[in-house]
Amino acid sequence: MTAAPRSDKPGGRFRRMLDRLSSSQEDLESRELREDAESTGCTRIGDCHDRQIVTVTGTLRTVTLRPRAGVPALEAELFDGSAALDVVWLGRRSIVGIEPGRKLIASGRISMSRGRRVLFNPKYELRPLGRE
Repeated sequence: MTAAPRSDKPGGRFRRMLDRLSSSQEDLESRELREDAESTGCTRIGDCHDRQIVTVTGTLRTVTLRPRAGVPALEAELFDGSAALDVVWLGRRSIVGIEPGRKLIASGRISMSRGRRVLFNPKYELRPLGRE
């Protein structure tokens, strides 16, 4: 009688608990954001290519006002755990609800600018804050 081969890794809840204890807070947040992107059916930012029409979701890390060619432009960095992209609203100085830490879903055509993914004037939907 031979025993079935055993995996060297513990499974189930114990393994997940060990992973959480040995992971940094940033790793845990990234994993949570990636899972959120998958559950909403959005494209992972890391999988987006130039000129592709996408719907992405994530958390806004930064929001800044940076003029482009003399026109005001509100720029935000959206992070989903796999990569980041810049979301730019041309002609806007501010948008109610667009603030660091806010989750949103954005849709539009990806373009590349200086080696970074950019989404200009996307359609967007603000997601509820943590305990709403």
